[in-house]
Amino acid sequence: MEIKSMFEDVRFLVLAGNYGSGKTEISLNIALQSSIRMQTTLVDLDIVNPYFRSGEKAEELRNAGIRVLMPTFAMTTVDIPALPAEIQSVFEMSAERVIFDVGGDDTGAAALGRYYPSFMRHRERTEVMMVVNCMRPLTRNAEEILELADRIQCRGRLRIDRLLNNTNLAGETTADMIMEGEKICIECAARMGRIPVVTTGIREVLDKCSLVTETMAIERHMKPEWMEK
Repeated sequence: MEIKSMFEDVRFLVLAGNYGSGKTEISLNIALQSSIRMQTTLVDLDIVNPYFRSGEKAEELRNAGIRVLMPTFAMTTVDIPALPAEIQSVFEMSAERVIFDVGGDDTGAAALGRYYPSFMRHRERTEVMMVVNCMRPLTRNAEEILELADRIQCRGRLRIDRLLNNTNLAGETTADMIMEGEKICIECAARMGRIPVVTTGIREVLDKCSLVTETMAIERHMKPEWMEK
Protein backbone atom coordinates (compact mmCIF):
# COMPACT_ATOMS: atom_id res chain seq x y z
CA MET A 1 0.00 0.00 0.00
CA GLU A 2 1.18 3.53 -0.75
CA ILE A 3 1.76 5.92 2.12
CA LYS A 4 -0.67 8.44 0.66
CA SER A 5 -3.60 6.02 0.77
CA MET A 6 -2.70 4.43 4.11
CA PHE A 7 -2.98 7.72 6.00
CA GLU A 8 -5.48 9.50 3.78
CA ASP A 9 -7.68 10.88 6.57
CA VAL A 10 -5.00 11.28 9.26
CA ARG A 11 -3.86 14.78 10.16
CA PHE A 12 -1.48 14.03 13.06
CA LEU A 13 0.88 11.07 12.72
CA VAL A 14 2.90 10.14 15.82
CA LEU A 15 5.81 7.71 15.41
CA ALA A 16 7.40 6.28 18.54
CA GLY A 17 9.89 3.48 18.94
CA ASN A 18 13.08 2.35 20.57
CA TYR A 19 16.51 3.63 19.56
CA GLY A 20 17.41 2.09 16.20
CA SER A 21 13.84 1.13 15.30
CA GLY A 22 13.86 3.29 12.18
CA LYS A 23 11.12 5.69 13.24
CA THR A 24 13.07 8.69 11.93
CA GLU A 25 13.56 7.00 8.55
CA ILE A 26 9.84 6.31 8.30
CA SER A 27 9.02 9.85 9.46
CA LEU A 28 11.15 11.22 6.63
CA ASN A 29 9.49 8.96 4.08
CA ILE A 30 5.99 9.94 5.15
CA ALA A 31 6.88 13.64 5.27
CA LEU A 32 8.47 13.68 1.82
CA GLN A 33 5.59 11.76 0.21
CA SER A 34 2.95 13.84 1.99
CA SER A 35 4.56 17.10 0.90
CA ILE A 36 3.89 16.25 -2.74
CA ARG A 37 0.14 16.63 -2.16
CA MET A 38 -0.34 18.74 0.95
CA GLN A 39 1.18 21.18 3.39
CA THR A 40 3.36 19.13 5.75
CA THR A 41 5.14 19.79 9.05
CA LEU A 42 7.69 17.48 10.71
CA VAL A 43 8.05 17.93 14.47
CA ASP A 44 10.94 16.40 16.39
CA LEU A 45 10.14 15.45 19.96
CA ASP A 46 13.31 13.41 20.44
CA ILE A 47 14.85 14.97 23.53
CA VAL A 48 16.62 11.67 24.25
CA ASN A 49 18.97 12.23 21.33
CA PRO A 50 19.90 15.94 21.50
CA TYR A 51 21.30 15.97 17.98
CA PHE A 52 17.87 15.53 16.33
CA ARG A 53 18.62 12.97 13.66
CA SER A 54 15.85 14.23 11.38
CA GLY A 55 17.59 17.59 11.59
CA GLU A 56 20.44 16.14 9.56
CA LYS A 57 18.00 16.24 6.66
CA ALA A 58 16.36 19.55 7.61
CA GLU A 59 17.64 21.38 4.53
CA GLU A 60 16.37 18.64 2.21
CA LEU A 61 13.00 18.70 3.97
CA ARG A 62 12.67 22.47 3.80
CA ASN A 63 13.61 22.41 0.12
CA ALA A 64 10.66 20.07 -0.35
CA GLY A 65 8.43 22.66 1.29
CA ILE A 66 8.21 20.87 4.65
CA ARG A 67 8.12 22.93 7.83
CA VAL A 68 10.61 21.50 10.33
CA LEU A 69 10.35 22.11 14.09
CA MET A 70 13.04 20.76 16.41
CA PRO A 71 14.31 21.11 19.98
CA THR A 72 15.77 24.56 20.54
CA PHE A 73 19.31 23.31 21.07
CA ALA A 74 19.28 20.45 18.58
CA MET A 75 22.33 20.16 16.33
CA THR A 76 24.42 22.26 18.77
CA THR A 77 26.92 21.47 21.51
CA VAL A 78 24.40 22.26 24.27
CA ASP A 79 23.68 19.10 26.26
CA ILE A 80 20.03 19.64 27.20
CA PRO A 81 17.62 20.54 24.37
CA ALA A 82 14.36 22.37 25.02
CA LEU A 83 11.07 22.08 23.17
CA PRO A 84 10.14 25.43 21.62
CA ALA A 85 6.74 27.00 22.27
CA GLU A 86 6.26 27.06 18.49
CA ILE A 87 5.46 23.33 18.54
CA GLN A 88 2.13 24.06 20.21
CA SER A 89 1.16 26.09 17.16
CA VAL A 90 0.79 22.99 14.96
CA PHE A 91 -2.46 22.18 16.72
CA GLU A 92 -3.90 25.56 15.77
CA MET A 93 -2.49 26.04 12.27
CA SER A 94 -4.06 24.86 9.05
CA ALA A 95 -1.33 22.39 8.04
CA GLU A 96 -2.88 19.37 6.43
CA ARG A 97 -0.45 16.87 7.97
CA VAL A 98 1.84 17.00 10.98
CA ILE A 99 4.31 14.18 11.70
CA PHE A 100 5.82 13.75 15.16
CA ASP A 101 9.14 11.90 15.52
CA VAL A 102 9.05 10.90 19.21
CA GLY A 103 11.98 10.03 21.48
CA GLY A 104 13.16 6.46 21.57
CA ASP A 105 11.88 5.25 24.94
CA ASP A 106 9.44 6.02 27.73
CA THR A 107 11.54 9.01 28.78
CA GLY A 108 11.29 10.44 25.29
CA ALA A 109 7.57 9.69 25.25
CA ALA A 110 7.16 12.01 28.22
CA ALA A 111 7.69 14.91 25.78
CA LEU A 112 4.67 13.61 23.88
CA GLY A 113 2.60 13.56 27.04
CA ARG A 114 2.85 17.31 27.54
CA TYR A 115 0.73 17.78 24.39
CA TYR A 116 -1.93 15.28 25.49
CA PRO A 117 -4.79 17.83 25.76
CA SER A 118 -4.08 19.11 22.26
CA PHE A 119 -3.94 15.63 20.76
CA MET A 120 -7.19 14.68 22.42
CA ARG A 121 -8.95 17.61 20.73
CA HIS A 122 -7.99 15.99 17.41
CA ARG A 123 -7.93 12.31 18.45
CA GLU A 124 -10.19 11.13 15.63
CA ARG A 125 -7.64 12.39 13.09
CA THR A 126 -4.57 11.30 15.06
CA GLU A 127 -2.76 7.99 14.66
CA VAL A 128 -0.10 6.81 17.10
CA MET A 129 2.26 4.20 15.70
CA MET A 130 5.02 2.20 17.36
CA VAL A 131 7.90 1.28 15.07
CA VAL A 132 9.44 -2.10 15.89
CA ASN A 133 12.76 -3.53 14.72
CA CYS A 134 13.07 -7.05 16.07
CA MET A 135 16.78 -7.09 15.25
CA ARG A 136 17.49 -4.44 17.87
CA PRO A 137 17.95 -4.83 21.65
CA LEU A 138 14.87 -4.42 23.87
CA THR A 139 12.47 -5.34 21.04
CA ARG A 140 13.66 -8.81 20.06
CA ASN A 141 10.56 -10.65 21.30
CA ALA A 142 6.93 -10.07 22.17
CA GLU A 143 7.48 -9.61 25.89
CA GLU A 144 10.11 -6.90 25.37
CA ILE A 145 7.97 -5.10 22.80
CA LEU A 146 4.88 -5.16 25.02
CA GLU A 147 6.83 -3.86 27.99
CA LEU A 148 8.19 -0.95 25.95
CA ALA A 149 4.74 -0.26 24.49
CA ASP A 150 3.25 -0.06 27.98
CA ARG A 151 5.91 2.43 29.08
CA ILE A 152 5.45 4.59 25.99
CA GLN A 153 1.66 4.63 26.41
CA CYS A 154 1.95 5.45 30.09
CA ARG A 155 4.40 8.31 29.65
CA GLY A 156 3.01 9.55 26.34
CA ARG A 157 -0.59 9.28 27.62
CA LEU A 158 -1.80 8.14 24.19
CA ARG A 159 -2.89 4.67 23.10
CA ILE A 160 -0.84 3.04 20.34
CA ASP A 161 -3.10 2.54 17.31
CA ARG A 162 -0.82 0.58 14.98
CA LEU A 163 2.43 -1.38 14.94
CA LEU A 164 4.92 -0.88 12.13
CA ASN A 165 7.11 -3.93 11.65
CA ASN A 166 10.35 -2.36 10.45
CA THR A 167 12.58 -5.35 11.20
CA ASN A 168 15.87 -4.89 9.37
CA LEU A 169 19.62 -5.12 9.61
CA ALA A 170 20.42 -2.40 7.07
CA GLY A 171 22.03 -3.90 3.95
CA GLU A 172 22.09 -7.36 5.54
CA THR A 173 18.29 -7.55 5.80
CA THR A 174 16.74 -10.78 4.54
CA ALA A 175 13.17 -11.81 3.81
CA ASP A 176 13.33 -14.29 6.70
CA MET A 177 14.16 -11.48 9.14
CA ILE A 178 11.19 -9.42 8.00
CA MET A 179 8.80 -12.38 8.13
CA GLU A 180 9.94 -13.33 11.64
CA GLY A 181 9.45 -9.71 12.70
CA GLU A 182 5.94 -9.79 11.25
CA LYS A 183 5.12 -12.91 13.25
CA ILE A 184 6.26 -11.27 16.50
CA CYS A 185 4.40 -8.03 15.75
CA ILE A 186 1.18 -9.89 14.96
CA GLU A 187 1.38 -11.59 18.36
CA CYS A 188 1.93 -8.24 20.07
CA ALA A 189 -0.88 -6.58 18.14
CA ALA A 190 -3.31 -9.32 19.20
CA ARG A 191 -2.36 -8.80 22.84
CA MET A 192 -2.74 -5.03 22.46
CA GLY A 193 -6.38 -5.28 21.38
CA ARG A 194 -5.95 -6.57 17.81
CA ILE A 195 -4.54 -3.34 16.45
CA PRO A 196 -3.37 -3.28 12.80
CA VAL A 197 0.16 -4.24 11.75
CA VAL A 198 1.97 -2.84 8.72
CA THR A 199 5.30 -4.16 7.50
CA THR A 200 7.78 -1.65 6.10
CA GLY A 201 11.02 -2.09 4.24
CA ILE A 202 12.90 -1.65 0.99
CA ARG A 203 10.76 -2.74 -1.95
CA GLU A 204 13.23 -5.26 -3.37
CA VAL A 205 13.35 -7.14 -0.04
CA LEU A 206 9.61 -6.87 0.63
CA ASP A 207 8.96 -8.45 -2.77
CA LYS A 208 10.81 -11.58 -1.58
CA CYS A 209 8.61 -11.95 1.51
CA SER A 210 5.46 -13.97 2.04
CA LEU A 211 3.49 -11.63 4.32
CA VAL A 212 -0.05 -11.49 5.66
CA THR A 213 0.08 -7.84 6.75
CA GLU A 214 -0.15 -4.76 4.58
CA THR A 215 3.20 -3.46 3.36
CA MET A 216 4.63 0.03 3.00
CA ALA A 217 7.76 0.39 0.89
CA ILE A 218 10.25 3.03 2.03
CA GLU A 219 13.48 4.50 0.74
CA ARG A 220 16.64 4.83 2.80
CA HIS A 221 17.51 8.46 3.43
CA MET A 222 19.73 7.89 6.46
CA LYS A 223 22.22 5.36 7.73
CA PRO A 224 20.85 3.25 10.60
CA GLU A 225 21.62 4.96 13.89
CA TRP A 226 23.78 2.13 15.23
CA MET A 227 26.06 2.39 12.14
CA GLU A 228 26.94 5.98 13.05
CA LYS A 229 28.86 4.94 16.14
